[in-house]
Amino acid sequence: MSTTPPDATLTCTDALLNSSTAGTYARTVHRVVDDVAARLAAVDQPWSGASNAELTALVGTVDLDAPGIGADDALRETAALYATHAVWFHDPAYAAHLNCPVAIPAVGAEAMLAAINTSVDTYDQSTVATLMERRLIDWTNERIGFAAGDGVFTSGGTQSNLHALLAARERALTGPDGTRLTGVARHGLQDRLRILATGSSHFSVAKSAMLLGLSDDAVVAVGVDADGRMDPDALAEALATTERAGDVVMAVVATAGTTDRGCLDPIGAIADLCDATDAWLHVDAAYGGGLLVSRARRHLLEGIERARSVTVDFHKTFFQPVSASAVLVREPADLDRTAWHADYLNPASEDGPADVEVNQVDRSLQTTRRFDALKLWATLRAVGADGIGEMVDAVCDLAAAVHADLAGDHELRLVGRTDLSTVLFRYQPDGVTDAQADALVARVRRVLFDSGRASVAKTVLDGRPCLKLTLLNPDVTLDDVRRVLGLVRGAAHGLLAGQALADEHEPPCRDVHPHLDRYDTAEAAR
Repeated sequence: MSTTPPDATLTCTDALLNSSTAGTYARTVHRVVDDVAARLAAVDQPWSGASNAELTALVGTVDLDAPGIGADDALRETAALYATHAVWFHDPAYAAHLNCPVAIPAVGAEAMLAAINTSVDTYDQSTVATLMERRLIDWTNERIGFAAGDGVFTSGGTQSNLHALLAARERALTGPDGTRLTGVARHGLQDRLRILATGSSHFSVAKSAMLLGLSDDAVVAVGVDADGRMDPDALAEALATTERAGDVVMAVVATAGTTDRGCLDPIGAIADLCDATDAWLHVDAAYGGGLLVSRARRHLLEGIERARSVTVDFHKTFFQPVSASAVLVREPADLDRTAWHADYLNPASEDGPADVEVNQVDRSLQTTRRFDALKLWATLRAVGADGIGEMVDAVCDLAAAVHADLAGDHELRLVGRTDLSTVLFRYQPDGVTDAQADALVARVRRVLFDSGRASVAKTVLDGRPCLKLTLLNPDVTLDDVRRVLGLVRGAAHGLLAGQALADEHEPPCRDVHPHLDRYDTAEAAR
Protein backbone atom coordinates (compact mmCIF):
# COMPACT_ATOMS: atom_id res chain seq x y z
CA MET A 1 0.00 0.00 0.00
CA SER A 2 1.30 3.45 -0.92
CA THR A 3 2.65 5.58 1.92
CA THR A 4 2.73 8.76 -0.18
CA PRO A 5 0.80 11.47 1.68
CA PRO A 6 -2.19 12.91 -0.17
CA ASP A 7 -1.87 16.30 -1.85
CA ALA A 8 -2.80 18.81 0.83
CA THR A 9 -4.51 21.04 -1.73
CA LEU A 10 -7.17 18.40 -2.24
CA THR A 11 -8.38 18.31 1.37
CA CYS A 12 -7.15 21.54 2.98
CA THR A 13 -9.87 23.95 4.10
CA ASP A 14 -7.59 26.99 4.17
CA ALA A 15 -9.38 28.26 1.07
CA LEU A 16 -12.64 28.66 3.00
CA LEU A 17 -13.59 32.07 4.36
CA ASN A 18 -13.84 32.09 8.14
CA SER A 19 -12.39 33.87 11.16
CA SER A 20 -8.98 32.24 10.81
CA THR A 21 -8.64 33.15 7.12
CA ALA A 22 -9.91 36.74 7.36
CA GLY A 23 -6.45 38.11 6.67
CA THR A 24 -6.01 35.89 3.62
CA TYR A 25 -9.43 37.01 2.40
CA ALA A 26 -8.47 40.68 2.70
CA ARG A 27 -5.16 40.25 0.87
CA THR A 28 -6.74 38.11 -1.86
CA VAL A 29 -9.63 40.46 -2.55
CA HIS A 30 -7.37 43.51 -2.49
CA ARG A 31 -5.17 41.95 -5.17
CA VAL A 32 -8.19 41.19 -7.33
CA VAL A 33 -9.58 44.70 -6.86
CA ASP A 34 -6.24 46.30 -7.70
CA ASP A 35 -5.96 44.19 -10.85
CA VAL A 36 -9.51 44.98 -12.00
CA ALA A 37 -9.02 48.68 -11.24
CA ALA A 38 -5.86 48.75 -13.35
CA ARG A 39 -7.68 47.03 -16.20
CA LEU A 40 -10.64 49.43 -15.95
CA ALA A 41 -8.28 52.39 -16.20
CA ALA A 42 -6.53 50.92 -19.24
CA VAL A 43 -9.60 49.88 -21.27
CA ASP A 44 -9.60 51.52 -24.70
CA GLN A 45 -12.14 49.36 -26.54
CA PRO A 46 -15.10 47.17 -25.49
CA TRP A 47 -13.24 43.89 -25.70
CA SER A 48 -10.09 42.18 -26.93
CA GLY A 49 -11.41 41.03 -30.30
CA ALA A 50 -10.01 37.51 -29.87
CA SER A 51 -11.69 34.99 -32.15
CA ASN A 52 -14.02 32.31 -30.90
CA ALA A 53 -11.44 29.71 -31.94
CA GLU A 54 -8.73 31.47 -29.93
CA LEU A 55 -10.92 31.74 -26.84
CA THR A 56 -12.07 28.14 -27.16
CA ALA A 57 -8.44 27.04 -27.26
CA LEU A 58 -7.55 29.15 -24.20
CA VAL A 59 -10.45 27.73 -22.20
CA GLY A 60 -9.76 24.20 -23.36
CA THR A 61 -6.11 24.21 -22.27
CA VAL A 62 -7.01 24.65 -18.59
CA ASP A 63 -6.88 21.30 -16.81
CA LEU A 64 -9.72 21.43 -14.31
CA ASP A 65 -8.76 18.01 -12.92
CA ALA A 66 -5.18 19.03 -12.10
CA PRO A 67 -3.97 19.57 -8.52
CA GLY A 68 -4.72 22.99 -7.09
CA ILE A 69 -2.25 25.81 -7.78
CA GLY A 70 -3.23 28.04 -4.87
CA ALA A 71 -5.51 31.04 -4.65
CA ASP A 72 -3.08 33.69 -5.91
CA ASP A 73 -1.99 31.76 -9.00
CA ALA A 74 -5.53 30.60 -9.68
CA LEU A 75 -6.88 34.14 -9.60
CA ARG A 76 -4.03 35.46 -11.73
CA GLU A 77 -4.74 32.72 -14.27
CA THR A 78 -8.48 33.45 -14.09
CA ALA A 79 -7.93 37.17 -14.65
CA ALA A 80 -5.64 36.48 -17.60
CA LEU A 81 -8.39 34.42 -19.17
CA TYR A 82 -11.61 36.13 -18.12
CA ALA A 83 -10.78 39.78 -17.43
CA THR A 84 -8.50 40.04 -20.45
CA HIS A 85 -11.27 38.95 -22.79
CA ALA A 86 -14.36 40.22 -20.97
CA VAL A 87 -16.75 42.72 -22.55
CA TRP A 88 -16.46 46.07 -20.76
CA PHE A 89 -19.83 47.79 -20.65
CA HIS A 90 -18.37 51.04 -19.36
CA ASP A 91 -16.40 51.68 -22.56
CA PRO A 92 -18.01 54.43 -24.70
CA ALA A 93 -17.84 52.19 -27.78
CA TYR A 94 -20.08 49.57 -26.16
CA ALA A 95 -23.62 50.33 -27.33
CA ALA A 96 -25.15 46.96 -28.08
CA HIS A 97 -27.51 45.55 -25.47
CA LEU A 98 -29.27 46.52 -22.26
CA ASN A 99 -26.05 46.41 -20.24
CA CYS A 100 -25.04 49.32 -18.06
CA PRO A 101 -21.95 50.49 -16.21
CA VAL A 102 -22.52 49.81 -12.53
CA ALA A 103 -22.65 52.05 -9.50
CA ILE A 104 -19.53 51.78 -7.34
CA PRO A 105 -21.52 51.53 -4.06
CA ALA A 106 -23.35 48.55 -5.55
CA VAL A 107 -20.04 46.88 -6.39
CA GLY A 108 -18.93 47.38 -2.79
CA ALA A 109 -22.20 45.88 -1.58
CA GLU A 110 -21.69 42.97 -4.00
CA ALA A 111 -18.37 42.17 -2.30
CA MET A 112 -20.05 42.37 1.09
CA LEU A 113 -22.97 40.09 0.23
CA ALA A 114 -20.74 37.57 -1.58
CA ALA A 115 -18.47 37.18 1.45
CA ILE A 116 -21.27 36.95 4.00
CA ASN A 117 -23.28 34.73 1.63
CA THR A 118 -26.74 35.41 3.01
CA SER A 119 -29.68 33.53 1.56
CA VAL A 120 -32.89 35.50 1.87
CA ASP A 121 -35.32 32.61 1.55
CA THR A 122 -36.01 32.40 5.29
CA TYR A 123 -35.72 34.85 8.13
CA ASP A 124 -33.48 32.59 10.21
CA GLN A 125 -30.90 32.60 7.39
CA SER A 126 -31.04 36.33 6.77
CA THR A 127 -32.55 38.34 9.67
CA VAL A 128 -31.91 42.01 8.82
CA ALA A 129 -31.38 41.22 5.13
CA THR A 130 -35.01 40.14 4.85
CA LEU A 131 -36.13 43.37 6.49
CA MET A 132 -33.96 45.46 4.16
CA GLU A 133 -35.33 43.70 1.08
CA ARG A 134 -38.90 44.11 2.33
CA ARG A 135 -38.21 47.84 2.80
CA LEU A 136 -36.98 48.13 -0.78
CA ILE A 137 -40.03 46.27 -2.07
CA ASP A 138 -42.21 48.76 -0.15
CA TRP A 139 -40.15 51.65 -1.56
CA THR A 140 -40.56 50.42 -5.14
CA ASN A 141 -44.29 49.89 -4.62
CA GLU A 142 -44.58 53.45 -3.33
CA ARG A 143 -42.80 54.70 -6.46
CA ILE A 144 -45.21 52.70 -8.62
CA GLY A 145 -48.25 53.83 -6.66
CA PHE A 146 -49.25 50.51 -5.07
CA ALA A 147 -50.61 51.61 -1.72
CA ALA A 148 -50.33 48.20 -0.04
CA GLY A 149 -48.47 46.07 -2.57
CA ASP A 150 -46.07 43.18 -2.23
CA GLY A 151 -43.30 41.63 -4.26
CA VAL A 152 -39.92 39.96 -4.22
CA PHE A 153 -36.50 40.32 -5.82
CA THR A 154 -35.76 37.99 -8.72
CA SER A 155 -32.89 37.03 -11.02
CA GLY A 156 -34.13 39.20 -13.89
CA GLY A 157 -36.99 40.32 -16.08
CA THR A 158 -37.60 36.86 -17.48
CA GLN A 159 -38.21 35.42 -14.01
CA SER A 160 -40.22 38.47 -12.94
CA ASN A 161 -42.49 38.15 -15.97
CA LEU A 162 -42.87 34.41 -15.40
CA HIS A 163 -43.82 34.97 -11.77
CA ALA A 164 -46.34 37.68 -12.64
CA LEU A 165 -47.97 35.50 -15.28
CA LEU A 166 -48.01 32.54 -12.90
CA ALA A 167 -49.91 34.70 -10.42
CA ALA A 168 -52.27 35.77 -13.22
CA ARG A 169 -52.85 32.15 -14.21
CA GLU A 170 -53.62 31.12 -10.64
CA ARG A 171 -56.07 33.98 -10.29
CA ALA A 172 -57.79 32.90 -13.54
CA LEU A 173 -57.93 29.31 -12.26
CA THR A 174 -59.55 30.27 -8.96
CA GLY A 175 -63.19 29.32 -8.56
CA PRO A 176 -66.02 31.69 -7.56
CA ASP A 177 -65.70 30.49 -3.97
CA GLY A 178 -62.02 31.50 -3.89
CA THR A 179 -60.61 27.98 -3.98
CA ARG A 180 -58.10 26.69 -6.51
CA LEU A 181 -59.70 24.77 -9.39
CA THR A 182 -58.51 21.19 -9.83
CA GLY A 183 -59.01 18.25 -12.15
CA VAL A 184 -61.10 18.52 -15.31
CA ALA A 185 -62.37 22.00 -14.46
CA ARG A 186 -58.82 23.30 -14.14
CA HIS A 187 -57.41 21.68 -17.28
CA GLY A 188 -60.42 22.60 -19.39
CA LEU A 189 -60.15 26.26 -18.43
CA GLN A 190 -56.35 26.38 -18.66
CA ASP A 191 -56.51 25.41 -22.34
CA ARG A 192 -58.68 28.46 -22.97
CA LEU A 193 -56.48 31.02 -21.20
CA ARG A 194 -55.04 33.77 -23.39
CA ILE A 195 -52.32 36.42 -22.93
CA LEU A 196 -52.74 39.59 -25.00
CA ALA A 197 -49.47 41.32 -25.91
CA THR A 198 -47.84 43.05 -28.87
CA GLY A 199 -45.22 41.53 -31.13
CA SER A 200 -42.71 43.84 -29.41
CA SER A 201 -43.29 42.35 -25.97
CA HIS A 202 -40.32 40.53 -24.48
CA PHE A 203 -39.83 36.95 -25.64
CA SER A 204 -40.18 35.82 -22.03
CA VAL A 205 -43.95 36.37 -22.33
CA ALA A 206 -44.26 33.59 -24.91
CA LYS A 207 -41.71 31.48 -23.04
CA SER A 208 -43.70 31.89 -19.83
CA ALA A 209 -46.85 30.72 -21.61
CA MET A 210 -45.02 27.54 -22.59
CA LEU A 211 -43.63 26.99 -19.08
CA LEU A 212 -47.07 27.57 -17.56
CA GLY A 213 -48.58 24.82 -19.69
CA LEU A 214 -50.81 27.07 -21.75
CA SER A 215 -51.89 26.15 -25.26
CA ASP A 216 -49.63 26.83 -28.23
CA ASP A 217 -51.82 29.73 -29.36
CA ALA A 218 -52.18 31.24 -25.89
CA VAL A 219 -50.29 34.45 -26.72
CA VAL A 220 -52.46 36.67 -28.93
CA ALA A 221 -50.72 39.46 -30.86
CA VAL A 222 -52.33 42.88 -30.42
CA GLY A 223 -51.95 45.51 -33.14
CA VAL A 224 -49.63 48.49 -32.71
CA ASP A 225 -49.34 52.05 -33.97
CA ALA A 226 -46.63 53.36 -36.29
CA ASP A 227 -44.13 53.56 -33.41
CA GLY A 228 -44.71 50.02 -32.20
CA ARG A 229 -46.88 50.92 -29.23
CA MET A 230 -49.95 48.86 -28.37
CA ASP A 231 -53.02 50.31 -30.07
CA PRO A 232 -55.87 50.59 -27.52
CA ASP A 233 -58.46 50.10 -30.28
CA ALA A 234 -56.71 46.90 -31.35
CA LEU A 235 -56.64 45.77 -27.73
CA ALA A 236 -60.38 46.43 -27.40
CA GLU A 237 -60.98 44.30 -30.47
CA ALA A 238 -58.71 41.52 -29.17
CA LEU A 239 -60.53 41.49 -25.83
CA ALA A 240 -63.88 41.22 -27.57
CA THR A 241 -62.67 38.58 -30.04
CA THR A 242 -61.25 36.47 -27.22
CA GLU A 243 -64.54 36.56 -25.35
CA ARG A 244 -66.55 35.74 -28.48
CA ALA A 245 -64.34 32.69 -29.08
CA GLY A 246 -65.20 31.40 -25.62
CA ASP A 247 -61.65 31.96 -24.37
CA VAL A 248 -60.51 33.77 -21.22
CA VAL A 249 -58.06 36.66 -21.01
CA MET A 250 -55.55 35.55 -18.40
CA ALA A 251 -53.50 38.74 -18.70
CA VAL A 252 -52.78 41.77 -20.84
CA VAL A 253 -49.07 42.61 -21.03
CA ALA A 254 -48.14 46.24 -21.58
CA THR A 255 -44.48 46.99 -22.19
CA ALA A 256 -42.87 50.04 -20.63
CA GLY A 257 -39.74 50.12 -22.75
CA THR A 258 -39.63 47.68 -25.64
CA THR A 259 -36.24 46.05 -26.14
CA ASP A 260 -35.72 47.32 -29.68
CA ARG A 261 -37.56 50.62 -29.97
CA GLY A 262 -37.46 51.64 -26.31
CA CYS A 263 -41.10 52.72 -26.57
CA LEU A 264 -43.78 52.62 -23.90
CA ASP A 265 -47.27 51.31 -24.49
CA PRO A 266 -50.06 53.75 -23.45
CA ILE A 267 -50.54 52.29 -20.00
CA GLY A 268 -53.45 54.48 -18.92
CA ALA A 269 -55.59 53.67 -21.96
CA ILE A 270 -54.75 49.98 -21.62
CA ALA A 271 -55.67 50.09 -17.92
CA ASP A 272 -59.06 51.56 -18.83
CA LEU A 273 -59.83 48.53 -20.99
CA CYS A 274 -58.48 46.06 -18.43
CA ASP A 275 -60.59 47.63 -15.68
CA ALA A 276 -63.69 47.47 -17.87
CA THR A 277 -63.18 43.77 -18.61
CA ASP A 278 -61.65 42.70 -15.27
CA ALA A 279 -58.46 41.65 -17.08
CA TRP A 280 -55.16 41.30 -15.25
CA LEU A 281 -52.77 44.05 -16.43
CA HIS A 282 -49.07 43.26 -16.21
CA VAL A 283 -46.61 46.04 -17.02
CA ASP A 284 -43.20 44.83 -18.10
CA ALA A 285 -41.04 47.80 -17.07
CA ALA A 286 -37.78 45.86 -17.07
CA TYR A 287 -36.24 48.57 -19.27
CA GLY A 288 -38.39 51.57 -18.44
CA GLY A 289 -38.53 51.02 -14.70
CA GLY A 290 -35.82 53.63 -14.17
CA LEU A 291 -38.41 56.26 -15.08
CA LEU A 292 -39.84 55.70 -11.60
CA VAL A 293 -37.03 57.95 -10.31
CA SER A 294 -36.86 60.32 -13.28
CA ARG A 295 -38.00 63.86 -12.62
CA ALA A 296 -38.25 64.66 -16.34
CA ARG A 297 -39.95 61.53 -17.68
CA ARG A 298 -41.91 59.95 -14.82
CA HIS A 299 -45.13 60.94 -16.64
CA LEU A 300 -44.41 58.33 -19.30
CA LEU A 301 -45.40 55.69 -16.73
CA GLU A 302 -48.76 57.31 -16.02
CA GLY A 303 -51.28 54.59 -15.26
CA ILE A 304 -48.74 52.04 -14.00
CA GLU A 305 -50.33 52.26 -10.54
CA ARG A 306 -53.44 50.63 -12.05
CA ALA A 307 -51.56 47.49 -13.09
CA ARG A 308 -52.01 44.23 -11.20
CA SER A 309 -48.29 43.40 -11.48
CA VAL A 310 -45.08 45.12 -12.59
CA THR A 311 -41.59 43.98 -13.56
CA VAL A 312 -38.61 46.25 -12.80
CA ASP A 313 -35.00 45.40 -13.68
CA PHE A 314 -32.65 47.29 -11.40
CA HIS A 315 -29.68 45.93 -13.37
CA LYS A 316 -30.72 48.02 -16.36
CA THR A 317 -31.80 51.58 -15.67
CA PHE A 318 -30.87 51.61 -11.97
CA PHE A 319 -27.22 50.81 -12.85
CA GLN A 320 -26.92 47.74 -10.64
CA PRO A 321 -24.65 44.72 -11.16
CA VAL A 322 -26.39 41.64 -12.53
CA SER A 323 -28.59 40.33 -11.16
CA ALA A 324 -31.18 42.60 -9.57
CA SER A 325 -34.84 42.58 -10.59
CA ALA A 326 -38.18 42.50 -8.84
CA VAL A 327 -41.77 41.53 -9.47
CA LEU A 328 -44.29 43.77 -7.71
CA VAL A 329 -48.01 43.14 -7.20
CA ARG A 330 -50.78 45.53 -6.20
CA GLU A 331 -52.64 42.89 -4.15
CA PRO A 332 -50.52 40.77 -1.74
CA ALA A 333 -53.04 37.93 -2.07
CA ASP A 334 -51.92 37.45 -5.67
CA LEU A 335 -48.53 36.20 -4.47
CA ASP A 336 -50.16 34.04 -1.82
CA ARG A 337 -51.64 31.90 -4.61
CA THR A 338 -48.14 30.98 -5.81
CA ALA A 339 -46.75 30.02 -2.38
CA TRP A 340 -45.68 26.45 -1.60
CA HIS A 341 -45.45 24.86 1.83
CA ALA A 342 -42.40 23.02 3.19
CA ASP A 343 -42.07 22.25 6.90
CA TYR A 344 -38.35 22.98 7.03
CA LEU A 345 -38.68 26.42 5.39
CA ASN A 346 -42.11 27.94 5.99
CA PRO A 347 -43.88 25.89 8.65
CA ALA A 348 -47.56 26.56 9.20
CA SER A 349 -46.98 27.38 12.86
CA GLU A 350 -43.99 28.50 14.89
CA ASP A 351 -43.05 28.72 18.53
CA GLY A 352 -41.97 32.31 17.89
CA PRO A 353 -43.63 35.34 16.33
CA ALA A 354 -44.36 33.92 12.86
CA ASP A 355 -46.32 37.03 11.92
CA VAL A 356 -43.15 39.10 12.38
CA GLU A 357 -40.49 36.76 10.99
CA VAL A 358 -41.23 36.81 7.27
CA ASN A 359 -40.03 33.85 5.23
CA GLN A 360 -39.73 35.21 1.69
CA VAL A 361 -39.63 31.74 0.16
CA ASP A 362 -43.42 32.11 0.32
CA ARG A 363 -43.15 34.89 -2.26
CA SER A 364 -40.34 33.62 -4.48
CA LEU A 365 -40.02 31.03 -7.23
CA GLN A 366 -36.49 30.45 -5.94
CA THR A 367 -35.49 28.84 -2.69
CA THR A 368 -31.86 29.78 -2.15
CA ARG A 369 -31.63 33.42 -3.21
CA ARG A 370 -28.86 36.01 -3.05
CA PHE A 371 -29.30 39.25 -1.13
CA ASP A 372 -29.22 41.30 -4.35
CA ALA A 373 -31.34 44.01 -2.75
CA LEU A 374 -28.28 45.14 -0.78
CA LYS A 375 -26.75 46.63 -3.93
CA LEU A 376 -29.74 48.86 -4.60
CA TRP A 377 -29.89 49.82 -0.92
CA ALA A 378 -26.26 50.99 -0.96
CA THR A 379 -26.74 52.89 -4.21
CA LEU A 380 -29.84 54.71 -3.01
CA ARG A 381 -28.09 55.71 0.19
CA ALA A 382 -24.98 56.85 -1.70
CA VAL A 383 -26.43 58.88 -4.57
CA GLY A 384 -30.13 59.09 -3.77
CA ALA A 385 -33.13 58.29 -5.92
CA ASP A 386 -32.82 61.65 -7.67
CA GLY A 387 -29.21 60.88 -8.50
CA ILE A 388 -30.22 57.65 -10.22
CA GLY A 389 -33.02 59.54 -11.97
CA GLU A 390 -30.54 62.08 -13.33
CA MET A 391 -28.51 59.23 -14.88
CA VAL A 392 -31.67 57.80 -16.45
CA ASP A 393 -32.50 61.20 -17.93
CA ALA A 394 -28.92 61.58 -19.16
CA VAL A 395 -29.04 58.45 -21.33
CA CYS A 396 -32.50 59.37 -22.64
CA ASP A 397 -31.28 62.88 -23.44
CA LEU A 398 -28.28 61.40 -25.24
CA ALA A 399 -30.51 59.20 -27.40
CA ALA A 400 -32.63 62.24 -28.28
CA ALA A 401 -29.47 64.13 -29.25
CA VAL A 402 -28.32 61.26 -31.48
CA HIS A 403 -31.72 61.17 -33.16
CA ALA A 404 -31.49 64.90 -33.84
CA ASP A 405 -27.93 64.49 -35.10
CA LEU A 406 -28.96 61.84 -37.62
CA ALA A 407 -32.21 63.47 -38.69
CA GLY A 408 -30.75 64.77 -41.97
CA ASP A 409 -27.98 62.22 -42.43
CA HIS A 410 -27.68 60.92 -46.00
CA GLU A 411 -25.95 57.67 -45.07
CA LEU A 412 -27.29 56.57 -41.70
CA ARG A 413 -31.07 56.47 -41.90
CA LEU A 414 -33.08 56.49 -38.68
CA VAL A 415 -35.66 53.75 -38.25
CA GLY A 416 -38.44 54.70 -35.86
CA ARG A 417 -38.50 56.74 -32.66
CA THR A 418 -37.78 56.01 -29.01
CA ASP A 419 -39.04 57.06 -25.57
CA LEU A 420 -35.92 55.82 -23.82
CA SER A 421 -32.34 55.34 -24.99
CA THR A 422 -32.21 53.26 -28.17
CA VAL A 423 -31.29 54.36 -31.68
CA LEU A 424 -32.33 52.21 -34.66
CA PHE A 425 -30.75 52.95 -38.02
CA ARG A 426 -29.53 51.52 -41.32
CA TYR A 427 -26.59 52.43 -43.51
CA GLN A 428 -28.23 53.23 -46.82
CA PRO A 429 -26.95 56.19 -48.83
CA ASP A 430 -28.53 57.01 -52.17
CA GLY A 431 -27.79 54.29 -54.70
CA VAL A 432 -27.61 51.47 -52.15
CA THR A 433 -30.54 49.11 -52.62
CA ASP A 434 -32.67 47.71 -49.82
CA ALA A 435 -31.12 44.30 -50.40
CA GLN A 436 -27.58 45.72 -50.15
CA ALA A 437 -28.46 47.64 -47.00
CA ASP A 438 -30.05 44.52 -45.51
CA ALA A 439 -26.87 42.53 -46.10
CA LEU A 440 -24.68 45.26 -44.61
CA VAL A 441 -26.38 45.15 -41.21
CA ALA A 442 -24.99 41.81 -40.04
CA ARG A 443 -21.65 42.32 -41.80
CA VAL A 444 -21.01 45.74 -40.27
CA ARG A 445 -21.87 44.49 -36.80
CA ARG A 446 -19.60 41.49 -37.28
CA VAL A 447 -16.65 43.56 -38.53
CA LEU A 448 -16.84 45.91 -35.56
CA PHE A 449 -17.34 43.12 -33.01
CA ASP A 450 -14.57 40.92 -34.38
CA SER A 451 -12.14 43.84 -34.24
CA GLY A 452 -13.10 44.60 -30.64
CA ARG A 453 -13.29 48.31 -31.51
CA ALA A 454 -17.03 48.76 -31.00
CA SER A 455 -20.10 46.75 -30.15
CA VAL A 456 -23.46 47.56 -31.72
CA ALA A 457 -26.49 45.33 -31.97
CA LYS A 458 -28.64 44.22 -34.87
CA THR A 459 -32.32 43.47 -34.93
CA VAL A 460 -35.26 43.20 -37.31
CA LEU A 461 -37.97 45.84 -37.42
CA ASP A 462 -41.05 45.47 -39.61
CA GLY A 463 -39.31 42.66 -41.47
CA ARG A 464 -36.20 44.72 -42.23
CA PRO A 465 -32.81 44.28 -40.48
CA CYS A 466 -31.27 47.32 -38.84
CA LEU A 467 -28.47 48.30 -36.50
CA LYS A 468 -29.18 49.34 -32.93
CA LEU A 469 -27.46 51.45 -30.32
CA THR A 470 -28.58 50.91 -26.74
CA LEU A 471 -27.27 53.86 -24.74
CA LEU A 472 -27.10 53.08 -21.02
CA ASN A 473 -23.92 54.89 -20.02
CA PRO A 474 -24.56 58.36 -18.52
CA ASP A 475 -20.90 59.30 -19.03
CA VAL A 476 -21.02 58.81 -22.79
CA THR A 477 -21.15 62.01 -24.85
CA LEU A 478 -22.58 62.79 -28.27
CA ASP A 479 -19.02 62.89 -29.62
CA ASP A 480 -18.44 59.37 -28.24
CA VAL A 481 -21.49 58.14 -30.15
CA ARG A 482 -20.37 59.98 -33.27
CA ARG A 483 -17.07 58.08 -33.08
CA VAL A 484 -18.96 54.77 -32.96
CA LEU A 485 -21.11 55.84 -35.89
CA GLY A 486 -17.92 56.83 -37.71
CA LEU A 487 -16.71 53.25 -37.29
CA VAL A 488 -20.03 52.04 -38.68
CA ARG A 489 -19.61 54.29 -41.71
CA GLY A 490 -16.02 53.17 -42.23
CA ALA A 491 -16.92 49.50 -42.04
CA ALA A 492 -19.84 49.97 -44.44
CA HIS A 493 -17.70 51.93 -46.90
CA GLY A 494 -15.07 49.19 -46.87
CA LEU A 495 -17.58 46.39 -47.27
CA LEU A 496 -19.30 48.14 -50.18
CA ALA A 497 -15.98 48.88 -51.87
CA GLY A 498 -14.88 45.27 -51.47
CA GLN A 499 -18.17 44.05 -52.90
CA ALA A 500 -17.82 46.43 -55.85
CA LEU A 501 -14.37 45.07 -56.63
CA ALA A 502 -15.64 41.52 -56.41
CA ASP A 503 -18.58 42.31 -58.67
CA GLU A 504 -16.47 44.21 -61.23
CA HIS A 505 -14.74 41.14 -62.55
CA GLU A 506 -13.94 37.65 -61.41
CA PRO A 507 -10.35 37.34 -60.18
CA PRO A 508 -8.29 35.70 -62.98
CA CYS A 509 -6.53 33.32 -60.62
CA ARG A 510 -9.72 31.37 -60.20
CA ASP A 511 -9.40 29.62 -63.54
CA VAL A 512 -6.25 30.80 -65.35
CA HIS A 513 -2.69 31.91 -64.77
CA PRO A 514 -2.67 35.73 -64.49
CA HIS A 515 -0.31 36.07 -67.47
CA LEU A 516 -2.48 33.96 -69.79
CA ASP A 517 -5.73 34.80 -71.48
CA ARG A 518 -8.79 34.02 -69.33
CA TYR A 519 -10.20 30.57 -70.01
CA ASP A 520 -13.74 31.09 -71.24
CA THR A 521 -15.70 28.23 -69.70
CA ALA A 522 -18.87 29.24 -71.52
CA GLU A 523 -17.10 29.16 -74.89
CA ALA A 524 -15.49 25.81 -74.07
CA ALA A 525 -18.86 24.38 -73.19
CA ARG A 526 -20.08 25.10 -76.71
